Amino acid sequence: MPKRESVFQNYALLIAMLGAIAAGCAVGWAWPGAAALEPLGTVFINLLFCIVVPLVFCSVAGAIANMKSRARAGKIMGVTIATFVVTGAIASVITIALMKLYPPVPVPWTELKAAEVGDQASLATLVVNFFTVPDFSALLSRRAMLPLIVFSILFGFGVSMAGGPATLTARALADMTECMLKVIKLLTYYAPIAFFGFFASLVATYGPQLIGDYSRALVVYYPLCFVYILTAFPLMAWFGGGAAGPRVMFRHILKPAVTSLGTCSSIATIPANMEAADDSGISRDITEMVLPLGATMHMDGSCFSCTLKIAFLFGVFGMEFSGVDTFLRVILVSVVSSVAMSGIPGGGYIGEFVLCSLFFPDHLPLAYPIAITIGNLVDPPATMINASGDYVASFIVSRFVDGRDWLKNALARKASEGA
Repeated sequence: MPKRESVFQNYALLIAMLGAIAAGCAVGWAWPGAAALEPLGTVFINLLFCIVVPLVFCSVAGAIANMKSRARAGKIMGVTIATFVVTGAIASVITIALMKLYPPVPVPWTELKAAEVGDQASLATLVVNFFTVPDFSALLSRRAMLPLIVFSILFGFGVSMAGGPATLTARALADMTECMLKVIKLLTYYAPIAFFGFFASLVATYGPQLIGDYSRALVVYYPLCFVYILTAFPLMAWFGGGAAGPRVMFRHILKPAVTSLGTCSSIATIPANMEAADDSGISRDITEMVLPLGATMHMDGSCFSCTLKIAFLFGVFGMEFSGVDTFLRVILVSVVSSVAMSGIPGGGYIGEFVLCSLFFPDHLPLAYPIAITIGNLVDPPATMINASGDYVASFIVSRFVDGRDWLKNALARKASEGA
């Protein structure tokens, strides 16, 4: 009979991270000067970003390059994108319904201070910047994650066409991915200290504002996020993995959820998601494609917040938040603009600029700073749904790629290996 590790050994680091978050919140609430502790977290996030950029390139390119079937790679990608679009649209519809039942701003604001906003970029320019960069060096930045993924996909297919798994390049990509995951594991030992600094600074900076003008919106948003995790995530896991799906999902989702809550970054959560997916029996080629793509495209939490910001600003300016045409535009903008909101701690300023310029072009100097403020306040739970939802989405992709019984087969393999 295999030796079992104690519960404490399995969850010691996770318990330490949760304790550090609680301690940081307490210190931030009691000591306004706790904002000075932010560098403790910044060191951690900077180290993560240094490793995550090459990790994303190697994992995405390596997953495609090492696939024996390019058709399988295309199927994984198609199912992944379709899943992200559908779940994002559902999230927007849910938020629209809540905003109609409980408007975040029932009375228009009358006194607003204007803020400076830079030149507007055309929609075509925004699309180009989302998916491409002018030269190779610009890819070596976590602010160009979508262009990096596009390049990684093309590179992976190029290696596949040149021989795939038989090539030295494909093997090198797989080996580099494994090595960088080990580096990530080393960095996680510093995570409790980082989370303590992050949350102490967050509460010290935004604590008074949480009970101010934005409290009505937060009262809706925060419970919505946790209800979504407890209802939609199990349904997605059940649909993707069958009866055992929710149980397996809840057993492994806590670490990605805590990591995303502590870092406020979907990209920084990729390693934790990869570990959870591997432990759940999800095929590695699915994991290495779905999770990096999800870090920049699967934004259910950002769809929630984007819809909230639009409804909030409609109320601020005394505009009627109603009509099928308006709601369809809200859903479309929420799903599309949320692509720009991921992977960057502190909110997605590009995405907020997009929604403000489309819905409130005449009030842009006023709408933009309001949207940014809401984004900063709701960023932690939004990122938690975005990032941990990537892991849950991989259950659905696995069903369509590996068959309905993929999880049952994976659990049977684990049981036979442990016997």
